Amino acid sequence: MQLKLLDKLNYTIMKFPAHTEIPTSFHEIKAFKSITYTEDECSIVVPSGTLETNQALSIDTDWLIIQIVGELDFSLVGILTQLANPLAENQISIFALSTYNTDYLLIKNKDKEKATQVLRDCGHTFH
Repeated sequence: MQLKLLDKLNYTIMKFPAHTEIPTSFHEIKAFKSITYTEDECSIVVPSGTLETNQALSIDTDWLIIQIVGELDFSLVGILTQLANPLAENQISIFALSTYNTDYLLIKNKDKEKATQVLRDCGHTFH
């Protein structure tokens, strides 16, 4: 697979109470961002330092993003497995996100070199 490393910014993953409203400043962020609601929580991923964190229940910083390049058809199976399994086998933790078009893996900055090498060794290329 063709992958793209979005490592120019550090990202933060935050957990908020389920009823949290989308912060106004979230809409002003021009880089990758994500917000997901469930019955139990609101998870937000943003570039570090771009969102107020005083109401966050939990904060985890220093992530970077690997994007699968191109649009993925919904009929494709095992896409994340091809990336997640080799990373797991090498003790590299991921936080996965999907959009309509493609998938994204967040990995800790400390694992950048090892993760990119593991994925290259599996035949993936970085764009």
